[in-house]
Amino acid sequence: MTTESPRWHTSSYSDNGGACVAVATNLAATTGTVPVRDSKFPDGPALAPRSDAFTAFVAGVKRCGFGPA
Repeated sequence: MTTESPRWHTSSYSDNGGACVAVATNLAATTGTVPVRDSKFPDGPALAPRSDAFTAFVAGVKRCGFGPA
């Protein structure tokens, strides 16, 4: 069995001195997850939400659906 390594990347909009989130979308098909980490701590922990949950989160951000109630 071959284990694929995450290929981390940040948004092209993240030119803010390193305070951004890195994602590894290359694992979605093989693991069903989209690992997410703090780009300032590349050796630190990563969250691994399910692909569908990550997709729903991104859709909510694009809709600006996470503002104050």
